[in-house]
Amino acid sequence: MRKKKLLFVFNPFSGKGQIKNKLMGIVDQFVKNGYEVTIYPTQKPQDAMELVAEDSGKYDLVVCSGGDGTLDEVVSGMMKRHKRIPIGYIPSGSTNDFAESLKISKNMVKAAQMAVGGVPFACDIGNFNGEYFVYIAAFGLFTDVSYATSQELKNRIGHLAYILEGVKRIPAIQSYHLQIAYGDKQVEDEFIYGMITNSTSAGGFKNITGKNVKLDDGMFEVTLIKMPKNPIELNEIIGSLTNLIDDTELIYTFKTDCLKIKSLEKIPWTLDGEYGGSHREITICNEEQAIEIMVKSDAKFLRS
Repeated sequence: MRKKKLLFVFNPFSGKGQIKNKLMGIVDQFVKNGYEVTIYPTQKPQDAMELVAEDSGKYDLVVCSGGDGTLDEVVSGMMKRHKRIPIGYIPSGSTNDFAESLKISKNMVKAAQMAVGGVPFACDIGNFNGEYFVYIAAFGLFTDVSYATSQELKNRIGHLAYILEGVKRIPAIQSYHLQIAYGDKQVEDEFIYGMITNSTSAGGFKNITGKNVKLDDGMFEVTLIKMPKNPIELNEIIGSLTNLIDDTELIYTFKTDCLKIKSLEKIPWTLDGEYGGSHREITICNEEQAIEIMVKSDAKFLRS
């Protein structure tokens, strides 16, 4: 009988490099569950994506550990394959929004146990002009903070690093004139921020992406913030976001499976916290239930 094979890919520098102290416990969980394990610490950006795209066909399960960027790379690599296998995720980054959405334990050994002993959950994946993202594509105010903040700063002060870096940008709010088409609707306005999400949290803030979020329904939650004309409007936006109440005309929110965005200038985007390039025209579509990620067998979001 052939032994099950597992590829374990991890970012050795993510989250203060804490995985170095947990590695034995993690691998022990894999072996106890009957897997023959291949371990690969990533060496450079895009390393995980290339490895998974080229070599994951030799395995029964891929488990990755790192922040949301590491998960993004592994998922992107898997999306490039014709035959896809399930992915286990052991979060070790600064915020880990998607792990929160999937109720994956912050305890790395428990997360490893879930990766090999849980059940596969088929979740939606975003297609961004042919590239992929797991849970968020965003532009505008503060969106470059996650990839502009140094790994050292992230490791030392965690989520606060993003906030501190973001506060520096307040005096220079830039707006973008956009045409946005989705379904049979069109929107044209000046926006300072936008996010297309498949997650219950973003930037470490729970429920900011909307209500009744399902990760496998083929739909994105979209939030677009208009350019405030004065401090009163800015306070109205901040109040709405802080209190999670959708009661302002300064914020557009809607659900869609696909949208097209046109801009007069190139706009820098972030995909799962990593730089996604600068673009004038974007098509973002939801690839429904495209990737299986291991979760707890009793997770409430699992369909019966």
